[in-house]
Amino acid sequence: MKRLANLKRLGFFTRLLDEAPPAERYRFAAEQIVRAEKAGLDSAWIAQHHFHEREGGLPSPFAFLGYVAAQTSRIRLGTGIVTLPLESAVRVAEDAAVLDLLCNGRFELGVGTGGNPSAFTAFGLDGTQRNEIFARNLEVVRKALTGQKLDGGDTLYPQRPQLDKRIWQATFSVAGGARAGKAGDGLLLSRTQPRAKDAPKATLAEIQNPIIDAYLAALPAGAEPRIMASRSVFVADDHREALRLADIGLRRALPQFMKGGHLPPGETLEEMITAFDTHVGGADEVIASLRTDATLERVTDLVFQVHSVDAPHPYVLRSIELVADKVAPALGWARTAPDVALAG
Repeated sequence: MKRLANLKRLGFFTRLLDEAPPAERYRFAAEQIVRAEKAGLDSAWIAQHHFHEREGGLPSPFAFLGYVAAQTSRIRLGTGIVTLPLESAVRVAEDAAVLDLLCNGRFELGVGTGGNPSAFTAFGLDGTQRNEIFARNLEVVRKALTGQKLDGGDTLYPQRPQLDKRIWQATFSVAGGARAGKAGDGLLLSRTQPRAKDAPKATLAEIQNPIIDAYLAALPAGAEPRIMASRSVFVADDHREALRLADIGLRRALPQFMKGGHLPPGETLEEMITAFDTHVGGADEVIASLRTDATLERVTDLVFQVHSVDAPHPYVLRSIELVADKVAPALGWARTAPDVALAG
């Protein structure tokens, strides 16, 4: 039986894409994270997106995680990611420090260069400079968190130097993997990536393993690797019901998928599941599917999201339970928190 020998932690991830008005999206996502904690998961992660509600439904991750922190007590809470070039670096450090204090040190700060070109324009920035802006802002975040003097001579209040050791960098590239490794940060890998036109059938592992290689090669001696892979996972009690919901969700997500630079998938559901790098079905089918992903043999953290199936909220809650109870243990994850009875 193939198990993930390096897997230490299991998490839930959401981009807050439930088919609902904004207030309900936020309530649903909070309920899903609370359910994840009750199921014994180690972490919950949320994404930040500006303007494009079909890509992501949350522009204010710190406000939302403060709301969730008040409803949870154990689960670690992370940003996957804060779009750092679009933010004030000092404000990110301030919000991160306050949030980490309020949730008793449970916060993980994931950052990335992301964002649509139009979002950069709206913020008065040049999207072609995103990497340079990211590097400058990340340096300021580190200085602020660790109590170093900022331009003008001020220092952050409250200081939170512990957070400097809980920064994660998201990347699609080998160069980004090396950058995260050199900094000693965690590495965040995406649930899917566009395929090059000259390698349309490349597996996700073939794209992401070189990123991991670069990360590990650049990691300072003695630094502990932190490698997180996000994966699209939707589990239902009935395999046929899972496929029915996947057919609805993936076809609905297809226009946004194509805008992201992905090659056109085929017309069949099976072809779409493959193109979206989705693991879907009953527990046994999803376990077998995840075991084919060679990247996962190297990760310390696995986080799963229901995108782009995006089934109705009750199915998401049930999928969280099934992943925790059946799928993840078969891959080698061990529940470390007390086993709390799931509420209805």
